[in-house]
Amino acid sequence: MQTSFSLTQLADPAMAASEKILRTCVHCGFCTATCPTYLLLGDELDSPRGRIYLIKDMLEGNKPAVPEVVKHIDRCLSCLSCMTTCPSGVHYMHLVDHARAHIEETYTRPFGDRALRAVLAFVLPYPNRFRLALLGAKLGSPFRPLVARVPGLGNRLAAMLDLAPAELPNRNRTDRPGTFPAETRALEASAALQGTTAPARTAPARTGRVALLRGCAQSVLRPDFNEAAIRLLTRHGVEVVQARGEGCCGALTHHMGKAESSHAQAKRTIDAWIAEMDGEGLDAIVVTASGCGTTIKDYGFMFRDDPAYAEKAARVSGIAKDVTEYMAGLGLMPTLIESDLVVAYHSACSMQHGQGIRTEPKNLLKRAGFAVKDVPEGHICCGSAGTYNILQPEIAGRLRDRKVANIERMRPDVIATGNIGCATQIGKGTAIPIVHTVELLDWATGGPKPAAIER
Repeated sequence: MQTSFSLTQLADPAMAASEKILRTCVHCGFCTATCPTYLLLGDELDSPRGRIYLIKDMLEGNKPAVPEVVKHIDRCLSCLSCMTTCPSGVHYMHLVDHARAHIEETYTRPFGDRALRAVLAFVLPYPNRFRLALLGAKLGSPFRPLVARVPGLGNRLAAMLDLAPAELPNRNRTDRPGTFPAETRALEASAALQGTTAPARTAPARTGRVALLRGCAQSVLRPDFNEAAIRLLTRHGVEVVQARGEGCCGALTHHMGKAESSHAQAKRTIDAWIAEMDGEGLDAIVVTASGCGTTIKDYGFMFRDDPAYAEKAARVSGIAKDVTEYMAGLGLMPTLIESDLVVAYHSACSMQHGQGIRTEPKNLLKRAGFAVKDVPEGHICCGSAGTYNILQPEIAGRLRDRKVANIERMRPDVIATGNIGCATQIGKGTAIPIVHTVELLDWATGGPKPAAIER
């Protein structure tokens, strides 16, 4: 793609990076075949290629965002399926992130939209605020029909109420800063509890030391995910630390274009992890929410021009791993249960497209003895996409229904995924229990049966 940015414009590092991405695009249109919004809406401007044209015109002309551009950029899920499909290697993620930041700086949204986005940015990255908001949602759920009729906002407010859990999980004992030491005889103890005489080996002491991201929304909605990860990792001889001072990774607000707040959140978390790296050291930073993992692995790019954080951010990104990615390298110990459960594995977009992790989770589940099935149209987003299922509820709902229909065709006993957003979104559309992949691995190697399956 030919561009005509001025030298003054290209002096801005963000603009220079976007110009390089734009020049990579060859207009081939392969991306339209895997774009969820183009699949549903059939509008070229709701495809990656169409959005690239809109972004190019806006940035190259140094224009403030206009409603038509905002509409089509807002409809983008950032699922990144287009990046997997693109034969030219167009880094669409960085381009659309830049476009969203430009929109945030140059466009004044209608008051209701602006207020809703401000509330989401104020609440979701902070567990205590989020927990309080969910309690409020429970009280407000009987009034959903009235809420849905609020002009301009009703559909999105109703979506927020619909996504809130009927019962809020109790606070988890592991949801705190601290260190969880590696176990040395976990396998023998697990075998005894199972009442089996099957041979078991001793897990070696301290095979590694990792920091585990506590996260924000996940720690409130599904604290069992990280609890299972801690059990699994310590059972395999890994010391787990949840760093003091760590908070939200910044992903939620980053994808809303709120660069200032997302970078501030990321910096706090980077500082917390660097303290651990420079102290006792870390082999990896392990993440159980693939949406967060994609952003953390991109810290090096996000802070590339920040003299105070460029080096620190690159160090953090360099050792960040999804929990299944880390476990695949570590190796799964012999399993202690036999299960005939059929598992439909839903690969989150941020996992398969954002991080390129495709086979590791499925191979681990098979190694643990589960029958694993791929979901038809597995490359198509479920509609969660951070705050997308709140801000674009109609499109998100259609994508969820499509995803659930494809999953239920497989007639699985349980659904496994590696992202809290997907678990929440899909779980609202089906009665099939949905768990984190790590919960099944924990169960297979001596942990408790996942609560969702037990129920």
